[in-house]
Amino acid sequence: MTSARPLRVGMVGYAFMGAAHSHAWHTAPRFFDLPLQPRLTAVAGRNADAARAAADKLGWDSVETDWRRLIERDDIDLIDICTPGDTHAEIAIAALEAGKHVLCEKPLANSVEEAERMTLAAETAAKQGVMSMCGFSYRRTPALALAKRFVEQGRLGEIRHIRAQYLQDWLSDANAPMTWRLDKSKSGSGSLGDIGAHSIDAAQWVAGQSITGVSALLETFVPERPLAGDLVGLGGHGDLSGDAPRGKVTVDDAAIFSARFDGGASAGAIGVFEATRYALGRKNAMRLELNGTKGSLAFDFEDMNVLSFYDAAESPDAGFRKIFVTEPEHPYVGNWWPTGHGLGYEHGFTHQVVDLVTAIGEGRQPEPSFADALQVQRVLAAVEASAANSSQWQKV
Repeated sequence: MTSARPLRVGMVGYAFMGAAHSHAWHTAPRFFDLPLQPRLTAVAGRNADAARAAADKLGWDSVETDWRRLIERDDIDLIDICTPGDTHAEIAIAALEAGKHVLCEKPLANSVEEAERMTLAAETAAKQGVMSMCGFSYRRTPALALAKRFVEQGRLGEIRHIRAQYLQDWLSDANAPMTWRLDKSKSGSGSLGDIGAHSIDAAQWVAGQSITGVSALLETFVPERPLAGDLVGLGGHGDLSGDAPRGKVTVDDAAIFSARFDGGASAGAIGVFEATRYALGRKNAMRLELNGTKGSLAFDFEDMNVLSFYDAAESPDAGFRKIFVTEPEHPYVGNWWPTGHGLGYEHGFTHQVVDLVTAIGEGRQPEPSFADALQVQRVLAAVEASAANSSQWQKV
């Protein structure tokens, strides 16, 4: 851990994702042998006092109040972008052009055009050995990684159906306060981009197929919300006094779409996707199910250490069997606890750091690349275009 060459990290943003990323940068080299040693060199935020408090709490060595200073510093090798989507393109492109590696949270950008510019910058930088990756952290959940392994081993046969849901309920209270996630100019979209993007990436990655067309519905249930109030987690309690100002919600609250996949060498699967933050009782139900000609698999992040698998070659009445993904031969698990001692949400970010740092150390492109994330962005844009056009079929 102490003998490896340092990888000096500068992070932009320090809220929810910033905390998760900070934990990962600290933890990864303590459980995995990495070719480079991450150092939490500096964190950037516009409010100096808040940024200093975050640096002290999360373990960063120094603070900047302008992200441009991070890029200018000679003691920063990698820029970790944990800000709202409206800032991703400017920060990432500037960092790549300055020769800094980049980790950028999802979705990659707020538009296809921004994502295309970011991808071009990433591909240009890669020729000089400067790497970039988009943070679709659910890829690093051991059970989902095992699902992908099963597909690659042919245990599902030809995939026919893909269904994905991402269900949360933190916006179900119509008086929860406005946040940047409800402002399209900052977030790009609502449930669609915030959580639906994860489902799109996971479905394509596990299946090994890309979405080629969609038919979609978007809905906004609560058009206005209090501008002031107490934030609790992602939601909270809005100011309901008589003269309290309210702001307009400019994003979707829920997204539903059907999709067709390319299938590669075989006929493409058909898929159904749903993303909402209004599913009462569902806290973080990121679900994925694939049905093939030889078997099926199902995953629900609310039971994240379990993969359900059905093998058609077994007795037809056997049904799904639960695989507890806690064995040392399962993806990532061997570096953690004894068999049966499950992992949590934060481990996906740790594994993300492991994969990124390993790829940089080996001089190869980490995944998902900006080009992979651009494809997800194109699906998001196609969903919005279809929903705006009476759900007509929209090619990606």
